[in-house]
Parts: sequence; structure tokens; C-alpha cells
Amino acid sequence: MATAYCVKCKKKQEMKDEKKITMKNGRKAAKGECPECGTKMFRIGG
Repeated sequence: MATAYCVKCKKKQEMKDEKKITMKNGRKAAKGECPECGTKMFRIGG
């Protein structure tokens, strides 16, 4: 599992429901949700 910064909680969290994606420019990224507040999280290079 990848960690990402949650803007709402203002701390790093483990992503829930993490999905690996590839952006338009070809870079890898990870999308998920914050386990505490449910806010969407995004990490480039994840």
C-alpha cells in the first residue's frame, strides 16, 4: 500500500482502495481514499 498526504487530515495516510494508473504523459501514479475522512488521495510515482 502506498502512503499519500491527505489535505483534509493534514497528515500522511495509507491509501484505501488504491488503484495504480498511468497518466496521459506516461508517468505512473496511485489513486485512493483516505481511510479516516474518505477524501480522494493522489500520489505521483506511486
